[in-house]
Amino acid sequence: MRMFISLISVLLGTSLLTSTSARTNNPTLLVFTKTAEYRHESIPAGVQMLRDLGKEHGFSIDHMEDAAVFEKQGLADYAAIVFLSTTGDILNPQQQNAFVQYVQNGGAFAGIHAAADTEKDWPWYGGLVGAWFSNHPEIQTATVDIEDRTHVSTRMLPERWERTDEWYNYRRNPRGDVHVLMTLDEDSYEGGEHDGDHPIAWCHNYDGGRSWYTGSGHTEESYAEPLFREHVLEGIRWAVGIAEGDCDR
Repeated sequence: MRMFISLISVLLGTSLLTSTSARTNNPTLLVFTKTAEYRHESIPAGVQMLRDLGKEHGFSIDHMEDAAVFEKQGLADYAAIVFLSTTGDILNPQQQNAFVQYVQNGGAFAGIHAAADTEKDWPWYGGLVGAWFSNHPEIQTATVDIEDRTHVSTRMLPERWERTDEWYNYRRNPRGDVHVLMTLDEDSYEGGEHDGDHPIAWCHNYDGGRSWYTGSGHTEESYAEPLFREHVLEGIRWAVGIAEGDCDR
């Protein structure tokens, strides 16, 4: 059985540890950025952020857009699969099955921004990511309320976090199916459509694995923000299974 691989930091002692002999000294994330619809200009900045975090914290990434990787037997060797602003229908049925098996065997998933605008006709994936994208207003500054102030991916954030991004509305409110980490204050910006309860980051245990998602990350500038970088890093560490955080609903 595949066991979790953890994030390793040589300097700080936090690590992506692999519990199998494969990649023990070089834990790796699969960072997937394939797009079949809108393509975000910020994808290269997001990939570079993850590369930089890897250098700082002792892990590496395989950045891919070829979905054939999901047909190989090597998925189990990845510490986590990260969908970074993927869009549209990007996996065929065989690739979807490989993804399901990875998660069911204890795999870790992290979704960033348009991961919620992906595989919109695949119910299992909709459950994994937590909610699908519906629409968004123009990029603007909004206030994010930190709902869970103890989870490892949000405890470093201010109680009310003001930042500029593209703020997604979702097809439905995922509350009740996921553990909500952060919500948008819909009074702080124009275009929110969730009647004042607007989750924008969440986590949950799903079909044998762990899933973490943040709706932020549209702009290139996001990936240079120290707090956003730490938010993503710690979200991945939680998904892998080595960071603290209660994601019960």
